[in-house]
Amino acid sequence: MTRRNISTGKASEAKNAHSAGVVASGDFLFTSGITPRDDAGNLVGVGDMAAQIDRTLANLEDVLRAAGTGFADVVKLTVFVTNIDAYRDARTASGACIDAAMSAAPASTLVEVSRLADPDMMVEIEAVALK
Repeated sequence: MTRRNISTGKASEAKNAHSAGVVASGDFLFTSGITPRDDAGNLVGVGDMAAQIDRTLANLEDVLRAAGTGFADVVKLTVFVTNIDAYRDARTASGACIDAAMSAAPASTLVEVSRLADPDMMVEIEAVALK
């Protein structure tokens, strides 16, 4: 089996003990949980679910692009949120990234959790994409 860790080159990645994504056997990309942080690692959109969704999906798109793939190749999304109702309401207010992320109609799981790694973080998304 071959394995290649994916990096977008963002400074915030150096702070993590995991890869933004991993391509295994050259066929699939498995991402880590992607969060709503800017390129420097600062949390974006505190208290604003729509802003956090948009930033998380933009960051996911960066990882997909760095691996040579895109939203059209995503086969599975797992979305972790701290409030499902707020997520559902915010999805309609989110930008174009949500439409792009769902363009291939991937399998998707939505999970409400009591909290994420940062107490102000409201969403985290991981993906599996065809490579």
